Amino acid sequence: MPEQLLIIGSGPASWTCAIYAARANLNPLVYEGAITHENQQRGTLPLGQLNLTTEVENFPGFPEGILGPELMIRSREQATRFGTRVVTDDIVSVNLKGRPFTAIDSTGNVIEAHAIVIATGASANYLGLDSEHQYKNFGVSACAVCDGALPRFRNQPLVVVGGGDSAAEEGSYLSKFASTIHLVHRREKLNRASPIMADRILGNPKVKPVWNSAVEEVLGETITNAATGERLPHMTGVRIRNLQTGDTHTLPAAGMFLAIGHTPNTKFLNGQLDVDDKGFVVLKDPFRTTTSVEGVFAAGDVADPTYKQAITAAGMGCKAALDAERWLAARGVH
Repeated sequence: MPEQLLIIGSGPASWTCAIYAARANLNPLVYEGAITHENQQRGTLPLGQLNLTTEVENFPGFPEGILGPELMIRSREQATRFGTRVVTDDIVSVNLKGRPFTAIDSTGNVIEAHAIVIATGASANYLGLDSEHQYKNFGVSACAVCDGALPRFRNQPLVVVGGGDSAAEEGSYLSKFASTIHLVHRREKLNRASPIMADRILGNPKVKPVWNSAVEEVLGETITNAATGERLPHMTGVRIRNLQTGDTHTLPAAGMFLAIGHTPNTKFLNGQLDVDDKGFVVLKDPFRTTTSVEGVFAAGDVADPTYKQAITAAGMGCKAALDAERWLAARGVH
């Protein structure tokens, strides 16, 4: 018997979609991802990228803030409370050309579904340094809006890596909190940024460009948490290499923010949905969650190249559940 609704992904979009779908008696099945080293590296473990974030201060309803993992655990529990079924595994391929749709997980199980919601998110791009991974969430971040206001970064020098509009936006935002922003870029100008954004960031007195350079290593130490006695990584700076001369020098910094793009997690779709030139799923109607294949919906960062926020992902998850329920009802499936 085919599932009424299969939700692929784990994060604000997925769990919000599941909550609404379960309350609409769609009996949704969520594939939240597998617990593997590869998923850990990509930020696609169960509970999504928020599971790798410490404090979340901009999600409505939590005036004192909430830990990212706690927010996602609560969302998951709310979804299962209403009857959502969860499988902790990856969907590795889908067939969207026949009906019902079929999906195959990493153990070879075949799932049939009348409707599917793609909520697999987009993984922030990192430099790929071992030291970068060591200090991730302990100074290294790929989301200024998520983490920039944390106490550890206030009135401290920070590093922003990138040369496009995202880097300009991240740097401008972080300048509200940092003492200095070192903007590290591989070229001698912000060639990928729009002129207005480039002028804005370079005209900021807190911003110091570091041209023709790349981060070679993230530096830090291990400190003891006075309250818990736990030993934790603590970022103290970065080593920079000039790509023209080969010279290296150290920049003291409390944090490093990557703004070198996101990669939507759509490889498993194998080209069966329309995507844009960056790989984000294209919504057939920008005010809804419909895709190029009827009965397949997309929500969250996988279809959002602009905002990439937990609250916007949750809103899209709500819309996807409502869109799916109405689509199924119109066809007599629900």
